[in-house]
Amino acid sequence: MPNFTYNAIKASFIKLLNERPLSQIKVKDIVADCGVNRNTFYYYFHDIPSLIEDMVTEEAEHIIQKYPSADTIEDFFETTIDYMLEKKSLFLHIYNSVNRELFEQYLWQVCERVVILYVDSILDGRQISTGDRRIIVQYLKALSFGVVSAWLQSGLTDDIRLTFERIYHLKKGTVEEMIRRFEEK
Repeated sequence: MPNFTYNAIKASFIKLLNERPLSQIKVKDIVADCGVNRNTFYYYFHDIPSLIEDMVTEEAEHIIQKYPSADTIEDFFETTIDYMLEKKSLFLHIYNSVNRELFEQYLWQVCERVVILYVDSILDGRQISTGDRRIIVQYLKALSFGVVSAWLQSGLTDDIRLTFERIYHLKKGTVEEMIRRFEEK
């Protein structure tokens, strides 16, 4: 039963977030929509930002688990794009709220996890220093985060698939060349 209540609270919040901006959603709105009392809400979540944190973390984990292999980094971003477009209002309401910093922290973490999976699969036993590996991860993480942030800032309206496709094409071989140079050093 507790899992049902937890999920009901999240579902009500998502429903409300698709209808209106985050600044117009209060705990009383969520509990009224899902039929629980305020104490029940506070049993599961400290406040609305903690509810957002749980949701973003769970969804990020779900997407990462769906594509755990770096061979499918393009598939990972395709899935992420599909998911964000499917829940466009929700993402834009969170992004354009006072909780943007929290959202960006989780986006940063998701980008890091995906990039680490990618870099580790590319390394595949090749030897470079931990510092050099960290440089490659930072570079790719910043690139991914920047592209997704710009897309969010545009209101999720740009053709992000074309942007990622061009980036994949332009970066093809870049990481391998960086690794080769680090190996030579």
